[in-house]
Amino acid sequence: MTQTAILHYLFDPLCGWCYGASATIATLAKHPDIDLQPRATGLFAGNGARPMKSFAAQAWANDQRIAALSGQQFSESYRRNVLGAADASLDSTVATLAVTAVADTAPDRVIEALTAIQAARYVDGKDVTSSAVVAHLLTEMGLAEAAARVLNPDTALVDLVRNRTAEARALMTTHNMQGVPALIAEVDGARRGLDASTLYGGPDTVFATLGLA
Repeated sequence: MTQTAILHYLFDPLCGWCYGASATIATLAKHPDIDLQPRATGLFAGNGARPMKSFAAQAWANDQRIAALSGQQFSESYRRNVLGAADASLDSTVATLAVTAVADTAPDRVIEALTAIQAARYVDGKDVTSSAVVAHLLTEMGLAEAAARVLNPDTALVDLVRNRTAEARALMTTHNMQGVPALIAEVDGARRGLDASTLYGGPDTVFATLGLA
């Protein structure tokens, strides 16, 4: 197969299952015959946010399943400082702003920024619901323009988040996707949803599904 396959990757930055798939996603993003298009769905942003306290224990149990399946690390720092914080919330508003700001200013670095946000949360136990924390992270990556927009979101960025999340949710509806992570492959103009389980089989499973070496 010589034609580039477009992969629409639907995710939420604070989705544990998306973090579990992050190594596969990073490999897919580097494949010469794949055009990976990251699309944040806003699942846990805005009205989708919720207090962590009521389901922290359940979240940790679920995280252990993800770790066993994917090999990704969920640290004690995360368990203590993120899940265990009295005022913690599952709120991806800031992280969604961040990945959208990066998409608008340095589009080739979206997956890199997403991976850094995920690692900050699940490995380092940092509060990525904080604008200051996320902006500092982006600044350290040399993404100063995106960092500034996270601290002071302009109308253009807010509108871009709204439009992009609406587009992502429309894709989910069209292809009967029930949650994230999700992949929609587009080859020769035809789109089809891929079973999310392929992400946890590693990149070779996805390559085989797409007919790529």
